[in-house]
Amino acid sequence: MSLVYLTLGVVFLFGTVIDLLWTTLWVEGGAGPLTSRLMAWTWRSLRWIGTQNSRLLSLSGPLIFVLSLAVWIVLLWSGWTLIFAGAESAFTDTLNRGPVSWSDRVYFTGYTVFTLGIGDFAPQEGIWQLITILAAGSGLLFVTLSVTYTLSVLDAVTQKRAFANNVSGFGTNGEEIVQTAWNGEEFQELDLLLDSFVTQLTLLTENHNAYPVLHYFHSAQPDRAPAVEIAVLDEALTLIRFGVPERNRPNEIVIRNARKSIENYLETLHEAFVDSADDPPPSPDLCALSTAGIPTVSDEEFETSLDEMEKRRRILLGFVRSDSREWPTSATE
Repeated sequence: MSLVYLTLGVVFLFGTVIDLLWTTLWVEGGAGPLTSRLMAWTWRSLRWIGTQNSRLLSLSGPLIFVLSLAVWIVLLWSGWTLIFAGAESAFTDTLNRGPVSWSDRVYFTGYTVFTLGIGDFAPQEGIWQLITILAAGSGLLFVTLSVTYTLSVLDAVTQKRAFANNVSGFGTNGEEIVQTAWNGEEFQELDLLLDSFVTQLTLLTENHNAYPVLHYFHSAQPDRAPAVEIAVLDEALTLIRFGVPERNRPNEIVIRNARKSIENYLETLHEAFVDSADDPPPSPDLCALSTAGIPTVSDEEFETSLDEMEKRRRILLGFVRSDSREWPTSATE
């Protein structure tokens, strides 16, 4: 028995199983150590190759996802192959074609792990029969978790883009959303709209916790990019909360709840994916609201409020840039 092969096989297998279970089952754990590094490296490489090419970057999510599955397959297969190489007599050729070669070991491991049941090789009686059962079980576990994980991620991607599309339907910047919600006297039905956005955003936050690869699904269409639309929504909330006098604002609880939902989302991404920008983004255009007949506070009061939110807005700008996007500005800028 070769202890070197056996030890390497156990290390490969243990690392793969831990990374697989960590990524697919641990909702608050993010991606496993191997998967998280693979995702970050692939994303940085794609951004370096096609920084201004949204079509190329839109392939990043599927590519990263496929690479993660491929790495799990290769490591799982390699680990079991090395374990079966730990002993010359681990299995025998039932067709008596000669000594067992490395290609035979790879072949036997492959059809065992993927439960093909071809049967031209058979494990020796005793411990190797048990190990063969464990190898088949690990393959079945891998296939089951991978299929379930794939379907869940695709569903989360759809929800992510639907949220961005819903926000973009009300305006391409914060000022436009505020103007759309103003009916000349009050912010009409804004409470219901924000409640809907909060529900979607809460689900999106949980999805990012459960499926970290979701961050790398880049949309080629700006109006379906959550990074941009969350920044737009937050700017609109900033204008309403700090740029409009209290007597003209909608329900304070609803505004606070919406802002808190965005804050929770940013905290989730800031821990693993997003670095704060060095400077805050451009200030929202309070004059655009005044021109539209919306009551506003003084410029000095509004600027003071923005200064107090500098950290939050720098994280928002970092979030937008992490998706290779430009900060959404008003048409007058």
